Amino acid sequence: MSNKSYQQYCGIAAALDLVGDRWTLLILRELSFGEQRFTDLRAGLPGIATNLLAERLRHLEDAGLVEQRELPAPAARTVYALTRDQGRRIVPVLRALAQFGLPFLDDPVEGKVRPRTAVYGGLAALLDPAAAAGEDLLLRFELDGDDLWLQVRDGRIVRADRSATPDLTFTGSAAALVEVCRGTTTLDAASARLHVTGDRAARRLFTRIFALPVRALA
Repeated sequence: MSNKSYQQYCGIAAALDLVGDRWTLLILRELSFGEQRFTDLRAGLPGIATNLLAERLRHLEDAGLVEQRELPAPAARTVYALTRDQGRRIVPVLRALAQFGLPFLDDPVEGKVRPRTAVYGGLAALLDPAAAAGEDLLLRFELDGDDLWLQVRDGRIVRADRSATPDLTFTGSAAALVEVCRGTTTLDAASARLHVTGDRAARRLFTRIFALPVRALA
């Protein structure tokens, strides 16, 4: 064990030995959104020093949670990604932490919420895997100028098929989506800032598989 270890025979302590350092879980959060360049990580983690980010990434690579990948031409660049085995195991933990933390957030400020945080760190954390078992739902989010997709298939969030027609499209404000995820408003009440298009069956399925604090799409 390292000097930074809790040195306790406990699964929680062992997990914290790996990911308990400052910024580490937030780096993993960014990588849970998809492959990231070093500069992407810097942009998504304002306040972290370059050398500290590099150190944390090396630690996560040594632990088998993160790997570097070379993208093929024409991109031809190095990106960081969660590993397919150990790395992907952290994603449910991150979503559970996000769900736990949502009620403790201050009220969101319009224009200050990152859309992918609202979608992947907010709504995705509320997926009920049991309710979503056997279901398939493709969601598109056009929020504050960003175009994001989220696909649920058989109880899990998977890589979205952007060539398909979305079942529901959400257009408007990332801050409004966070308010819905926190239960401080409903989708109906937020319709002036967050418009939803799609058929009634898809709306009912959305309401059933995402554990929104207020069931807004009945």
